[in-house]
Amino acid sequence: METLVLGWYVLVETGSVLWLTVFGALGYGGTLLAPMLGVVSDRIGHRTVLFTMRATYAAIAAALMGLAFAGALTPLLVCALAALTGLVRPSDLGLRGVLIAETMPMDRLTAAMGISRTTSDSARVAGALAGAGLFAVFGIAAAYVVVTGFYLLGALLTLGVAPVRAHAPAVTAGLALGKSISPWHDLREGIAHVWNTPSLLAVVWLAFLFNLTAFPITNGLLPYVARDVYRADETGLGYLVASFAFGALLGSVAVSRYGIAVALPRLMLVGAVAWYILLLLFGQMQSLAGGVISLTLAGFTQSLSMVALTVILLRASEARLRGRIVGVRMLAIYSLPLGLLAAGALIGRIGFNATVTAYAAIGLAFTVLIAVRWRASLWQLQAPKDGY
Repeated sequence: METLVLGWYVLVETGSVLWLTVFGALGYGGTLLAPMLGVVSDRIGHRTVLFTMRATYAAIAAALMGLAFAGALTPLLVCALAALTGLVRPSDLGLRGVLIAETMPMDRLTAAMGISRTTSDSARVAGALAGAGLFAVFGIAAAYVVVTGFYLLGALLTLGVAPVRAHAPAVTAGLALGKSISPWHDLREGIAHVWNTPSLLAVVWLAFLFNLTAFPITNGLLPYVARDVYRADETGLGYLVASFAFGALLGSVAVSRYGIAVALPRLMLVGAVAWYILLLLFGQMQSLAGGVISLTLAGFTQSLSMVALTVILLRASEARLRGRIVGVRMLAIYSLPLGLLAAGALIGRIGFNATVTAYAAIGLAFTVLIAVRWRASLWQLQAPKDGY
C-alpha cells in the first residue's frame, strides 16, 4: 500500500520520472547497514531486531500521516521519510529468512520458505488493490491511517516469535576467555565466509544482478508505466502492482508444493532466464491488459528464482553465521537504487521501452555468465546429503 500510494503521490506532484526513481532509491539506503544489523541480530536475537525495525516503520508512517492530515506534506518530506525507513527496511526480508531457517528442519526449508513468501505476496496483491482504492476515494491521509495500523499490528505480531538466541553462547564463550569479540570481527568473518564459499558468492552476485537490472522495472517504475505509458490512473497502477504480486504468489505456492522435488540451483537459474525474457516482453507492451498479463508471468518466474536463491543461501551458510551472511547478501540490494536512478536518466533519453530492453538483455547475459562461471559449485548443492 505504501509503495503504491507514495510512488503515485511523488509522480503526480512532481511530474518527473527522475523524482520517482530518487524516491524509490531512498528506500534502500540501509543496505550498507544490513551486514551490521545481521551481526547485531546474531548477538541479541533476531526477534528483538525485527520488532525494533517494525516499530520504526510504524513511527515514521504515523509522522507521515500527521503531515498529510495537517496539509503539510510535500514530495521532499516524503523522500526524507522514505530515506529514514530505508535505513532499516532492506534487512527485513533477510532476517525473516533467518528466523525461518532457525525454526524449520532443513529438509522442510524449501516448502517453508515458499509458504512464507505466500503471506507477503498475497499481502502485496491485497495491499495494491486496497491502497489504490483508498487513495483514489479518500486521499493520502486516510490511506495512511490504514498503513500505520498495519505497521503497528506487524510489530506486535513479531513479539509472538520465540526469543531464540541460539548463537549468543559464542560471544559469551569469548568473554569468558577474557576476549572482547568485536562486531567488526563478526562482520569480517561473514564476508570472508561468503568470499571463500563459491556457491554463496555465486548467489550473492545473482542477487546483485537481479536488483540492478530486474527489480527496478517492477519495484520503482510502475507508477510511471501506469500514467505515462498506459495512460491509466492510480487504479490502473494498482492492477499492475497486484498482477506482479499475484504471479509471485502463484510461484510461491508452486515452490511450497513441488519445490522439494526440484534441483534448486536449476530452478533458480531457469527461473531467472524466464524472468528476464518476460521483462523483455513487458517492455514492448503498449496496453494495460498486456502489461498485466506479462507482469503476472514475470512475477511467477521471479518467485521461483528468488525462493530457490534464498533457500540455497541459508542452506549453504553456517548456522552461527546466518544473520551476518544474510546481511552481506542484503548488500546486493544496494544495486537496486543504482539501477533505479540510472533507469530514470535513461528513460528521459531513450524512452521506457528501450530502457527495459537494455536492462533485461544485460541481466539475461550476465545470468548465463554466472551460471557458467560457478556451474560446478552450484551443481554440487544438488547432492542428496543437502536435501535438494
